[in-house]
Amino acid sequence: MTDKYDRIGDTYDTTRAPDPEVRDALARLIDLQPSYQYLDVGCGTGNYTAALNKLGGSWTGLEPSSRMLGAARPKDNNITWVQGGAETLPFESDTFDGAICTLAIHHFTNHSAAFREFDRVLRPGGRLVIFTATPDQVRAFWLARYFPEMIERDVQQLPSLDQIKSYLEPTGLRVVGVEPFFVSNETADFFFFSGKFRPSMYLSETVRSGISSFKTLISSDELKRGLATLERDIESGSIDQIIADSLTDLGDYCFVVIQGK
Repeated sequence: MTDKYDRIGDTYDTTRAPDPEVRDALARLIDLQPSYQYLDVGCGTGNYTAALNKLGGSWTGLEPSSRMLGAARPKDNNITWVQGGAETLPFESDTFDGAICTLAIHHFTNHSAAFREFDRVLRPGGRLVIFTATPDQVRAFWLARYFPEMIERDVQQLPSLDQIKSYLEPTGLRVVGVEPFFVSNETADFFFFSGKFRPSMYLSETVRSGISSFKTLISSDELKRGLATLERDIESGSIDQIIADSLTDLGDYCFVVIQGK
């Protein structure tokens, strides 16, 4: 995970601005309180950590990539920035009242170990909110028409909701809610499917460089073929029907709310 995010560090801070809707949903679902201690696991360049810190609470950002942390640290001196991974959290037990993980769970090397660690560092009743996409949601992305191999590789690294629940079984944590998130034209964070209604975004190398799937899960041949076909469909206008045909009520991403006993 460290090497991957070191490689996409050049443009990540430019293209991955915190989306206000995602930020507010995280704050609401974690029940943000001014006096509580919170942990952001896989915080990247700290965009959501800093945005949530402004709303309240005392925040710690954890990130395995030194390059990402280098970009995060100047954003807020009141945040504790720590290098480390989810599988071995470098904190004492019962340290945090809540935790978040935003679009990073698929990079965990051992999900069972990571959830045991979340269970350990969260105080009784603490909440963990994960923002992610399920395999079913990703398979519904119209991007699969242009980059099928990349999409399938992405699916393979994403745990399903049932898998997440199975990882939690040995712990004191349980899923207490799942809330869908739908991408809009105003989505400010240019994560994987944020171009759902703005397909020309994917023609930008700068945007693609901030998306780990385009950076690490695709061959040069598939990228070249897919971009050429996508550009033709945008120019002809046929992309509009392709987008319309792909719409579902699954949500494009989801917030998984997990709580301890």
